[in-house]
Amino acid sequence: MSSFERKFGKYAIRNLSVVLVACYAIGYVLEIIAPWLVVNYLTLNPYAILHGQIWRLVTWVLIPPSSSNIFFTLLMLYFYCSIGTTLERTWGTYRYNVYIFSGILFTIAGSFLFMAFAYLYDGNLLSFGKLAISGEQLSMMGSSAYESFFASTAPFFNTYYINMSIFLAFAATFPDVQVLLMFIIPVKVKWLGVIYAVMLAFSFLQGDACSKFAIVASLLNFVVFFLTSRNMMHLNPKQIHRRQEFKRDIRRNSSGITKHKCAICGRTEQDSPEMQFRFCSKCDGNYEYCEEHLYTHTHVKRG
Repeated sequence: MSSFERKFGKYAIRNLSVVLVACYAIGYVLEIIAPWLVVNYLTLNPYAILHGQIWRLVTWVLIPPSSSNIFFTLLMLYFYCSIGTTLERTWGTYRYNVYIFSGILFTIAGSFLFMAFAYLYDGNLLSFGKLAISGEQLSMMGSSAYESFFASTAPFFNTYYINMSIFLAFAATFPDVQVLLMFIIPVKVKWLGVIYAVMLAFSFLQGDACSKFAIVASLLNFVVFFLTSRNMMHLNPKQIHRRQEFKRDIRRNSSGITKHKCAICGRTEQDSPEMQFRFCSKCDGNYEYCEEHLYTHTHVKRG
């Protein structure tokens, strides 16, 4: 992570949660004025992508996770934007970008893996109540059936589970934070995360092949990221106060020689005049870090 961050950290998108909500807003407008466009040309359909509609690799992100109730939808988007922004400030912009974009890439890969699975598997692929579609039936009906089938399964690979992975990440990072369930009942977010994980497991066990691919692909970013980043820690009020005090001491050196340089991403006070830098007391040696990596880096130990 650190070596890639030194090279590509400067390209990370700041306020990525706000950008995602803006994409959903565009999707809502399109659903209102041209619902046929969303259904037929914007979904993540691997069959259509391989037949030339490569824009679907990006446009499916515009489709909002839900639009049944406008009040609930606005409240949900505000909630995910808030917790996503908190995660970005805690982890750092680069790590949060990696988390979100890995979820997007895993979802795209999952849709293509499901397409390959559909061509090879003879069992049940998709269920609509009592109606079931199997791979054997599709192979008997030909290419037109495959085209219609993947058009119907494309909506399963959406941003819903990616948003849920943001919530799981927040619950794992801030387990003791309380939220008001139904605006009344105070509940620690870790218990909501456990309940949601149980619901996901039940949906996976009871779902058909398409649902299983969509769930696993969209949540792989949560599994991979937290297996490889167990040393995450959140900021407490004391740390925030220390950062605010240190901010008043930062000056930009007009001679071009920088006073501060992050040992992880290489940024200096000239790259980010408002960025805060501090030395780590737990590292062996004089290692200085920016505000995004001061609490997330791996401590350097001699030997």
